[in-house]
Amino acid sequence: MDLKQLEYFVRVAELGSFTRASIALDIAQPALSRQIRLLEVELRQNLLTRNGRGALPTEAGNLLLKHGRGILHQVELAREELGAVRGALAGRVSIGLPPSLSRLITVPLTRAFKQQLPQAHLTLNEGFSVLMSEGLRVGNIDIAVLYNAEHSPEVEMTTLHTEELVLISKTDPALNQPTNKATNKAQKTPKHQPITLTEVANLPLILPSRPNAFRILIEGEMNAIGRKPDVTLEVDGLNAILSLVKEGMGHAVLPSYTLSNFDDPSPFQVRSITQPRIMSQLMLVRAARRPSTETQKKAIEVVTSVLMDAIKPHN
Repeated sequence: MDLKQLEYFVRVAELGSFTRASIALDIAQPALSRQIRLLEVELRQNLLTRNGRGALPTEAGNLLLKHGRGILHQVELAREELGAVRGALAGRVSIGLPPSLSRLITVPLTRAFKQQLPQAHLTLNEGFSVLMSEGLRVGNIDIAVLYNAEHSPEVEMTTLHTEELVLISKTDPALNQPTNKATNKAQKTPKHQPITLTEVANLPLILPSRPNAFRILIEGEMNAIGRKPDVTLEVDGLNAILSLVKEGMGHAVLPSYTLSNFDDPSPFQVRSITQPRIMSQLMLVRAARRPSTETQKKAIEVVTSVLMDAIKPHN
Protein backbone atom coordinates (compact mmCIF):
# COMPACT_ATOMS: atom_id res chain seq x y z
CA MET A 1 0.00 0.00 0.00
CA ASP A 2 1.41 3.37 -1.06
CA LEU A 3 1.64 5.84 1.84
CA LYS A 4 0.95 8.78 -0.45
CA GLN A 5 -2.25 7.15 -1.68
CA LEU A 6 -3.24 6.48 1.93
CA GLU A 7 -2.62 10.11 2.84
CA TYR A 8 -4.73 11.24 -0.12
CA PHE A 9 -7.58 8.95 0.88
CA VAL A 10 -7.54 10.07 4.53
CA ARG A 11 -7.65 13.73 3.53
CA VAL A 12 -10.56 13.23 1.10
CA ALA A 13 -12.47 11.21 3.71
CA GLU A 14 -11.89 13.81 6.43
CA LEU A 15 -12.79 16.80 4.26
CA GLY A 16 -15.65 15.02 2.49
CA SER A 17 -14.70 16.47 -0.85
CA PHE A 18 -12.19 15.81 -3.63
CA THR A 19 -12.17 19.53 -4.40
CA ARG A 20 -11.29 20.60 -0.86
CA ALA A 21 -8.75 17.80 -0.52
CA SER A 22 -7.03 18.73 -3.80
CA ILE A 23 -6.62 22.29 -2.54
CA ALA A 24 -5.34 21.16 0.86
CA LEU A 25 -2.89 18.69 -0.70
CA ASP A 26 -1.90 21.02 -3.57
CA ILE A 27 -2.57 18.36 -6.19
CA ALA A 28 -4.76 18.47 -9.30
CA GLN A 29 -8.15 16.91 -8.71
CA PRO A 30 -7.92 14.42 -11.65
CA ALA A 31 -4.59 13.16 -10.31
CA LEU A 32 -6.06 12.86 -6.82
CA SER A 33 -9.04 10.89 -8.10
CA ARG A 34 -6.74 8.59 -10.06
CA GLN A 35 -4.61 7.79 -7.00
CA ILE A 36 -7.69 7.03 -4.90
CA ARG A 37 -9.02 4.76 -7.64
CA LEU A 38 -5.71 2.88 -7.80
CA LEU A 39 -5.93 2.33 -4.04
CA GLU A 40 -9.47 0.99 -4.40
CA VAL A 41 -8.37 -1.38 -7.17
CA GLU A 42 -5.48 -2.65 -5.04
CA LEU A 43 -7.73 -3.26 -2.04
CA ARG A 44 -10.63 -4.48 -4.20
CA GLN A 45 -13.00 -2.30 -2.21
CA ASN A 46 -14.98 0.85 -2.91
CA LEU A 47 -13.70 3.26 -0.29
CA LEU A 48 -15.71 6.38 -1.09
CA THR A 49 -19.25 7.06 -2.20
CA ARG A 50 -19.17 9.95 -4.64
CA ASN A 51 -22.22 12.20 -4.97
CA GLY A 52 -23.09 15.75 -5.90
CA ARG A 53 -22.39 16.97 -2.38
CA GLY A 54 -18.93 15.42 -2.09
CA ALA A 55 -17.49 12.07 -1.07
CA LEU A 56 -18.34 9.93 1.95
CA PRO A 57 -16.47 6.84 3.20
CA THR A 58 -18.13 3.48 2.69
CA GLU A 59 -18.09 0.88 5.46
CA ALA A 60 -14.73 -0.33 4.15
CA GLY A 61 -13.61 3.30 3.83
CA ASN A 62 -14.40 4.04 7.47
CA LEU A 63 -12.35 1.02 8.50
CA LEU A 64 -9.39 2.14 6.39
CA LEU A 65 -9.78 5.71 7.68
CA LYS A 66 -9.43 4.48 11.25
CA HIS A 67 -6.28 2.49 10.45
CA GLY A 68 -4.94 5.09 8.03
CA ARG A 69 -4.86 7.86 10.61
CA GLY A 70 -2.88 5.66 12.97
CA ILE A 71 -0.47 4.56 10.24
CA LEU A 72 0.21 8.11 9.07
CA HIS A 73 0.65 9.31 12.63
CA GLN A 74 3.18 6.57 13.34
CA VAL A 75 5.08 7.49 10.18
CA GLU A 76 5.16 11.13 11.29
CA LEU A 77 6.28 10.05 14.74
CA ALA A 78 9.10 7.97 13.27
CA ARG A 79 10.27 10.89 11.13
CA GLU A 80 10.25 13.19 14.11
CA GLU A 81 12.17 10.78 16.35
CA LEU A 82 14.76 10.31 13.63
CA GLY A 83 15.03 14.08 13.44
CA ALA A 84 15.44 14.23 17.21
CA VAL A 85 18.53 12.05 16.84
CA ARG A 86 20.01 15.00 14.95
CA GLY A 87 19.03 17.24 17.87
CA ALA A 88 16.09 18.96 16.16
CA LEU A 89 12.37 18.98 16.96
CA ALA A 90 10.55 18.98 13.66
CA GLY A 91 7.21 17.96 12.18
CA ARG A 92 3.80 19.59 11.89
CA VAL A 93 1.72 20.92 14.78
CA SER A 94 -1.84 22.10 14.21
CA ILE A 95 -3.27 24.31 16.97
CA GLY A 96 -6.89 25.38 17.32
CA LEU A 97 -7.76 28.70 18.99
CA PRO A 98 -11.12 30.29 19.88
CA PRO A 99 -11.84 33.68 18.24
CA SER A 100 -11.70 35.50 21.59
CA LEU A 101 -8.02 34.51 21.97
CA SER A 102 -6.85 34.25 18.39
CA ARG A 103 -6.13 37.94 17.85
CA LEU A 104 -4.67 38.28 21.32
CA ILE A 105 -2.04 35.53 21.06
CA THR A 106 -1.51 34.73 17.36
CA VAL A 107 1.48 37.05 16.95
CA PRO A 108 3.29 36.22 20.24
CA LEU A 109 2.54 32.51 19.76
CA THR A 110 3.98 32.48 16.25
CA ARG A 111 7.04 34.40 17.41
CA ALA A 112 7.64 32.04 20.34
CA PHE A 113 7.10 29.00 18.13
CA LYS A 114 9.71 30.16 15.63
CA GLN A 115 12.17 30.86 18.42
CA GLN A 116 11.73 27.57 20.28
CA LEU A 117 10.74 25.19 17.46
CA PRO A 118 12.40 26.70 14.39
CA GLN A 119 12.34 23.46 12.37
CA ALA A 120 8.69 22.60 13.06
CA HIS A 121 5.73 23.69 10.96
CA LEU A 122 2.91 25.51 12.76
CA THR A 123 -0.69 25.60 11.53
CA LEU A 124 -3.18 27.83 13.38
CA ASN A 125 -6.93 27.24 13.12
CA GLU A 126 -9.54 29.66 14.45
CA GLY A 127 -13.03 28.44 15.31
CA PHE A 128 -15.62 27.80 17.97
CA SER A 129 -15.27 24.94 20.42
CA VAL A 130 -17.57 22.57 18.52
CA LEU A 131 -15.48 22.88 15.35
CA MET A 132 -12.24 22.52 17.29
CA SER A 133 -13.52 19.37 19.01
CA GLU A 134 -14.42 17.85 15.66
CA GLY A 135 -10.98 18.75 14.32
CA LEU A 136 -9.38 16.91 17.24
CA ARG A 137 -11.59 13.91 16.60
CA VAL A 138 -10.75 13.57 12.91
CA GLY A 139 -7.07 14.41 13.35
CA ASN A 140 -6.98 17.80 11.61
CA ILE A 141 -5.98 19.49 14.87
CA ASP A 142 -3.36 18.25 17.33
CA ILE A 143 -3.93 20.70 20.19
CA ALA A 144 -6.86 23.01 20.91
CA VAL A 145 -7.59 25.74 23.44
CA LEU A 146 -11.27 25.42 24.33
CA TYR A 147 -13.76 26.95 26.74
CA ASN A 148 -15.65 24.59 29.03
CA ALA A 149 -14.83 21.46 27.03
CA GLU A 150 -16.97 18.42 27.75
CA HIS A 151 -15.18 15.53 29.42
CA SER A 152 -14.74 12.56 27.11
CA PRO A 153 -12.56 9.43 27.03
CA GLU A 154 -11.43 10.56 23.57
CA VAL A 155 -9.60 13.67 24.83
CA GLU A 156 -7.11 14.67 27.49
CA MET A 157 -7.80 18.03 29.11
CA THR A 158 -5.81 20.40 31.29
CA THR A 159 -7.49 23.41 32.87
CA LEU A 160 -5.24 26.41 32.23
CA HIS A 161 -7.29 29.19 33.75
CA THR A 162 -10.67 29.94 35.29
CA GLU A 163 -12.00 33.24 33.97
CA GLU A 164 -14.89 35.40 35.22
CA LEU A 165 -17.30 36.69 32.59
CA VAL A 166 -18.19 40.36 33.04
CA LEU A 167 -20.81 42.74 31.72
CA ILE A 168 -19.36 45.04 29.06
CA SER A 169 -21.40 48.13 28.17
CA LYS A 170 -20.99 51.45 26.42
CA THR A 171 -19.49 54.05 28.75
CA ASP A 172 -22.19 56.38 30.01
CA PRO A 173 -20.78 59.93 30.31
CA ALA A 174 -23.38 60.65 33.00
CA LEU A 175 -21.72 58.07 35.23
CA ASN A 176 -18.37 59.89 35.11
CA GLN A 177 -19.03 62.20 38.04
CA PRO A 178 -16.77 65.25 38.57
CA THR A 179 -14.05 65.47 41.18
CA ASN A 180 -15.21 66.58 44.62
CA LYS A 181 -13.36 69.87 45.14
CA ALA A 182 -13.68 69.67 48.92
CA THR A 183 -11.80 66.41 49.16
CA ASN A 184 -9.97 66.66 45.82
CA LYS A 185 -10.99 63.05 45.20
CA ALA A 186 -13.05 61.60 42.41
CA GLN A 187 -16.43 60.41 43.57
CA LYS A 188 -17.07 56.68 43.22
CA THR A 189 -19.04 56.04 40.04
CA PRO A 190 -21.62 53.28 39.52
CA LYS A 191 -19.79 51.94 36.50
CA HIS A 192 -17.50 49.90 38.75
CA GLN A 193 -20.28 48.51 40.92
CA PRO A 194 -21.21 44.83 40.49
CA ILE A 195 -24.48 43.83 38.89
CA THR A 196 -26.52 40.74 39.71
CA LEU A 197 -27.24 38.09 37.11
CA THR A 198 -30.94 38.79 37.55
CA GLU A 199 -30.32 42.42 36.58
CA VAL A 200 -28.24 41.29 33.59
CA ALA A 201 -31.22 39.20 32.42
CA ASN A 202 -33.25 42.43 32.16
CA LEU A 203 -30.72 44.06 29.79
CA PRO A 204 -30.67 43.78 25.98
CA LEU A 205 -27.73 41.48 25.28
CA ILE A 206 -25.63 40.90 22.18
CA LEU A 207 -24.56 37.26 22.31
CA PRO A 208 -22.97 34.74 19.96
CA SER A 209 -25.34 32.12 18.59
CA ARG A 210 -25.41 28.58 19.91
CA PRO A 211 -23.33 26.40 20.22
CA ASN A 212 -20.84 29.09 21.27
CA ALA A 213 -19.37 28.11 24.66
CA PHE A 214 -20.05 31.52 26.26
CA ARG A 215 -23.66 31.49 25.06
CA ILE A 216 -24.25 28.01 26.49
CA LEU A 217 -22.63 28.98 29.80
CA ILE A 218 -24.65 32.20 30.15
CA GLU A 219 -27.93 30.46 29.35
CA GLY A 220 -27.13 27.66 31.80
CA GLU A 221 -26.39 30.07 34.67
CA MET A 222 -29.52 32.11 33.98
CA ASN A 223 -31.65 28.99 33.72
CA ALA A 224 -30.41 27.99 37.19
CA ILE A 225 -32.01 31.14 38.65
CA GLY A 226 -35.18 30.80 36.59
CA ARG A 227 -34.34 33.45 33.99
CA LYS A 228 -33.22 33.58 30.38
CA PRO A 229 -31.19 36.19 28.48
CA ASP A 230 -32.90 38.97 26.57
CA VAL A 231 -31.00 38.49 23.31
CA THR A 232 -31.42 41.59 21.17
CA LEU A 233 -28.81 40.51 18.60
CA GLU A 234 -26.96 37.30 17.77
CA VAL A 235 -23.49 37.99 16.36
CA ASP A 236 -20.82 35.36 15.74
CA GLY A 237 -17.76 37.55 16.07
CA LEU A 238 -16.45 38.99 19.33
CA ASN A 239 -14.94 42.10 17.77
CA ALA A 240 -18.24 42.72 15.98
CA ILE A 241 -20.12 42.26 19.27
CA LEU A 242 -17.90 44.80 21.02
CA SER A 243 -18.22 47.25 18.11
CA LEU A 244 -22.00 47.09 18.48
CA VAL A 245 -21.70 47.55 22.25
CA LYS A 246 -19.55 50.61 21.58
CA GLU A 247 -22.40 52.06 19.52
CA GLY A 248 -24.88 51.46 22.35
CA MET A 249 -26.76 48.66 20.58
CA GLY A 250 -26.72 46.39 23.63
CA HIS A 251 -24.50 44.79 26.27
CA ALA A 252 -22.01 41.89 26.10
CA VAL A 253 -21.07 39.20 28.59
CA LEU A 254 -17.48 38.20 27.90
CA PRO A 255 -14.06 37.83 29.56
CA SER A 256 -12.51 41.23 30.24
CA TYR A 257 -9.42 40.41 28.17
CA THR A 258 -11.50 40.60 24.97
CA LEU A 259 -11.24 44.39 25.30
CA SER A 260 -7.51 44.10 24.59
CA ASN A 261 -8.50 43.86 20.91
CA PHE A 262 -9.29 47.59 21.08
CA ASP A 263 -6.47 50.12 21.23
CA ASP A 264 -8.71 52.45 23.26
CA PRO A 265 -10.96 50.64 25.77
CA SER A 266 -12.31 53.90 27.24
CA PRO A 267 -15.64 53.68 25.34
CA PHE A 268 -16.46 50.60 27.42
CA GLN A 269 -17.40 50.13 31.05
CA VAL A 270 -16.95 46.80 32.81
CA ARG A 271 -19.00 45.48 35.72
CA SER A 272 -18.59 42.25 37.65
CA ILE A 273 -21.58 39.91 37.65
CA THR A 274 -22.67 38.43 40.97
CA GLN A 275 -25.34 36.14 42.45
CA PRO A 276 -23.98 34.02 40.88
CA ARG A 277 -20.70 34.80 39.19
CA ILE A 278 -20.27 33.28 35.73
CA MET A 279 -17.01 31.34 35.67
CA SER A 280 -15.57 29.97 32.44
CA GLN A 281 -12.78 27.41 32.24
CA LEU A 282 -10.08 27.76 29.62
CA MET A 283 -8.74 24.32 28.76
CA LEU A 284 -5.96 22.83 26.68
CA VAL A 285 -7.23 19.72 24.91
CA ARG A 286 -5.62 16.98 22.81
CA ALA A 287 -6.79 13.66 21.41
CA ALA A 288 -6.23 10.91 23.98
CA ARG A 289 -5.89 8.04 21.53
CA ARG A 290 -3.04 9.51 19.50
CA PRO A 291 0.37 9.60 21.22
CA SER A 292 1.96 13.04 21.42
CA THR A 293 5.20 13.60 19.57
CA GLU A 294 8.04 15.42 21.28
CA THR A 295 7.34 18.41 19.06
CA GLN A 296 3.72 18.47 20.18
CA LYS A 297 4.74 18.23 23.83
CA LYS A 298 7.02 21.22 23.41
CA ALA A 299 4.28 23.06 21.51
CA ILE A 300 1.93 22.55 24.47
CA GLU A 301 4.51 24.20 26.73
CA VAL A 302 4.82 27.14 24.33
CA VAL A 303 1.05 27.60 23.97
CA THR A 304 0.53 27.48 27.74
CA SER A 305 3.28 30.01 28.45
CA VAL A 306 2.18 32.48 25.77
CA LEU A 307 -1.47 32.20 26.73
CA MET A 308 -0.91 32.82 30.44
CA ASP A 309 1.35 35.79 29.71
CA ALA A 310 -1.31 37.28 27.42
CA ILE A 311 -4.27 37.08 29.81
CA LYS A 312 -2.37 37.81 33.04
CA PRO A 313 -2.61 41.66 32.74
CA HIS A 314 -6.41 41.42 32.47
CA ASN A 315 -7.01 39.42 35.66
